[in-house]
Amino acid sequence: MTTKIQTVLMTGKTHTTASRRDGAARREDRVDIRMSTPGKAGNEIALEAIPLHPTAEQLFAGAWSACYTGALGVAAKAKKVALPRDMSVDVEVDLGQTGDAYFIQARIDVRMPGVALDLAQAIAHAAHEMCPYSKAVHGNIDVATNVIAEETLAA
Repeated sequence: MTTKIQTVLMTGKTHTTASRRDGAARREDRVDIRMSTPGKAGNEIALEAIPLHPTAEQLFAGAWSACYTGALGVAAKAKKVALPRDMSVDVEVDLGQTGDAYFIQARIDVRMPGVALDLAQAIAHAAHEMCPYSKAVHGNIDVATNVIAEETLAA
């Protein structure tokens, strides 16, 4: 049984796309992270010369998002479905408190425009079954997954 957070202290957010930098070449010894700061308009900052220090919640959300996006690809392939180019995954990991105890919780938004909602939900569920990060937190933290597909976008 997971504990609900009463007070959220901070949130780490990530946005991962299936194309991973729109097909641009990338070096394998580097991770591209665009940082965000709580309370800042637009919630994004980019500093060219000064490296930012990501929070543990941002790093966890980023690693989970990248792994889960890969699992979505494997799950879609098993179902003989091509993921849309504009598919994306947003993961938010909250650090919070209930009483004196600290906990984390997460929200995952999966966008699959052009894929029927029931099929998109089946792919998202299958991805959770194979993603090591999803398996690691299963039953340990509160995780809400929201799948947004063709029918949802048209509404």
